[in-house]
Amino acid sequence: MKYSFLGSAIAVLFLLSSVNAYTVTGFVKSDEGNAVSGAKALLLNKGKSAITDANGGFTLHEDEVPDAIPSYSASTPGFISIQGSVLSYSQSGNDLVQVQIFDLMGNQLLSRDLSGSGSVNLEGFVNTHGTYFAKVKVGHAYQSVKFSASGKYSGIYSGTQGRAILKKAGETDVLRVTADGYDTLSVPLSNLDTTLNLTLTKTASEYSFGWGLKNDPVPTRGCGKDLTLQKSGNFDWNWSKGTRNIKINIPDNYDKNKPYRLVFGMHCMGGWAGGVQSEGYYGMKPLDTENSTIFVAPEGNGGYAPWGQDDYTLFDELLSMLEGNLCIDSSRVFSSGFSYGSMFTNGLSRNHQAVLRAVAVYETADQNIWLPEPKDLPIAWMGVQGLNDELCYPYMGRSARNLALQHNSAEGKDATQEQAQEKNETTHICYNYQDVDSRFPVRWCTDNAGHIWDHKDQGQTQSWVPASTWEFFTQF
Repeated sequence: MKYSFLGSAIAVLFLLSSVNAYTVTGFVKSDEGNAVSGAKALLLNKGKSAITDANGGFTLHEDEVPDAIPSYSASTPGFISIQGSVLSYSQSGNDLVQVQIFDLMGNQLLSRDLSGSGSVNLEGFVNTHGTYFAKVKVGHAYQSVKFSASGKYSGIYSGTQGRAILKKAGETDVLRVTADGYDTLSVPLSNLDTTLNLTLTKTASEYSFGWGLKNDPVPTRGCGKDLTLQKSGNFDWNWSKGTRNIKINIPDNYDKNKPYRLVFGMHCMGGWAGGVQSEGYYGMKPLDTENSTIFVAPEGNGGYAPWGQDDYTLFDELLSMLEGNLCIDSSRVFSSGFSYGSMFTNGLSRNHQAVLRAVAVYETADQNIWLPEPKDLPIAWMGVQGLNDELCYPYMGRSARNLALQHNSAEGKDATQEQAQEKNETTHICYNYQDVDSRFPVRWCTDNAGHIWDHKDQGQTQSWVPASTWEFFTQF
């Protein structure tokens, strides 16, 4: 992740109808030095976005009218020019001329009342090699200009009220750049008139399609950084489409140089992230006796259907943030969920094979939710299905399972034709498919239960689901 700020050297007169209240320009390239086209650049607070062109370039700008500017019908024509640091002005009468100079941060450097015609030397008030804003009022006419102390330009006032370029003092934002195949880049901006050179880092993905079981950890860029997140609790997180509350549990003995497994828990319709956290992330957290895992539960969108198309972006941005701030093993990221949360997790398994090693879905379905087009790529997949479920019917779970089998089939095999053994009268059955690539196992667990996640065998008080899932995730 790299970025640099380039000082502006432009000297342009903004006249008459409108001028830019801010302009952010930039160029995006890969860590190999190639232009990245089609990347999305977004100012989080402003909500302005742009797509990079073939050269990796983008521009974000906006016209604004300051709240303090009143509307006038009368005006006095005049002339203004800036040569170096000298502001010259003239008009037909002796109306008051008000001049204010601001730096790029919105700090006022000069306020001067003039009259008639004349000139003022700004050299004592500004850095002659900087870029500044001059806000000038001649009679009832307003105009704002942006200038470099080393530039030269001039123009004619028409007397028509213009839009000011003055940026409010202290205005900041965050520029977020996303592109398929690259880690998300977030750049804090202390001002909104700047040019940026940005470098995106390619997302590590080879593990999903080539690494065998028990591969060496793949540390993220957050390794070595001091911990800034609360170990056990929650935080409000600003992402590109709003704010969500995130529940998190980090091991008490967290080591910033040790890559940790990362497990997501997605809540059901009518549930919430706090419920996932209080239940130990579907019962897995108590099984992490080696403190090898970070658990995370994001809050859904608060609607009747808590997960939708935008939440794929939420997942991408949240994962990028976590990998940038925590020491995570990027080859061991997992997602789990129940009901609508399992449907969202199953959706992630269709197009997030490059970042998810495996998923576990409890009572899932591949309908009645927005789903991305599936990529023809494998992912380890585990399903738990109550054969008496009358909400997410067994045929729905089998349909989702069969898509995974289609992509995970071993060379020369068609795992969709393999018949799984299902429940008997008193105990559950977990069937491990044989005709799949050993790097991408598929497990299908069934019993006679209905629409619940914590299935129990007859006469038992302990659910068998957490242990079976934990075994499935920790085999990698």
